Amino acid sequence: MDSSQLIGITTFTYLFSSLLYVGILVFKAERQVGKAATFFTLAALIIQTIGIGLRWYESYELGIGRAPLTNMYESVVFFAWAIVAFYLFLEWKIKTRVIGAFAIPFAFLAMAYASFSSVNKAITPLLPALQSNWLIAHVVTCFIGYAAFAVAAGLSLMYLVKSTVGDNIRPGSVLDSIPTLKVIDDITYKSMIFGFIWLTAGIITGAIWANSAWGTYWSWDPKETWSLITWFVYAVTLHVRYTRGWSGKRIAWLSLLGFISVLFTYYGVNFLLSGLHSYGSN
Repeated sequence: MDSSQLIGITTFTYLFSSLLYVGILVFKAERQVGKAATFFTLAALIIQTIGIGLRWYESYELGIGRAPLTNMYESVVFFAWAIVAFYLFLEWKIKTRVIGAFAIPFAFLAMAYASFSSVNKAITPLLPALQSNWLIAHVVTCFIGYAAFAVAAGLSLMYLVKSTVGDNIRPGSVLDSIPTLKVIDDITYKSMIFGFIWLTAGIITGAIWANSAWGTYWSWDPKETWSLITWFVYAVTLHVRYTRGWSGKRIAWLSLLGFISVLFTYYGVNFLLSGLHSYGSN
């Protein structure tokens, strides 16, 4: 069995986990299938971890020897891995599984894109500019931040859905099983802080890597510019939360705006704007 087969198994397991978490939300079946949802999600994460490690080993077998983080396929796989790892940490921390219905589908969609799109899945040699240990630090820190922002966006959707009915939630209804608006708002805020710290580290490590590869810390490449825009969106969001006391719907909408910026920085720039990071679309 090779890494592609393991990653393929992961894709379908995340789909199954997503259905279980949605079942927990819709049918209020946490007692019946809650442990199964966590088990299959954790099992998929372990299989995916082995798959990523095996792909790293396979690159050495091919005489290339590089970390599996350097093209679109590998980064999407790692993005999904980070989303699930961050979600499982949240589930363990706050002791509720209903959030999984708004988080795990992001991981499944990422894996489905990696598995079924036309992106290049081959293990290819690194470009000279990518041959640096700073690459691993840069990609890992950025995608841990992106994963936290993805979960925050899922939580924001949850908040906006529940807030549409205000205090008129019927006892025993689907929305009644969702945590209170105050709890969702607090978890969203903390997830954004976590993501912001890692994104900041990602931009710093990227600048160091750029200096070693291209002789300059910052060149206003489209990817760098949009990373900075994304950083400012979350910086403003956290600033108004801390200084002006913004919360609720305003923070939820800003969280969604930030995640749209993340998606464009990650995906849109690679395909719509050429620059030093154009290798990322391969």
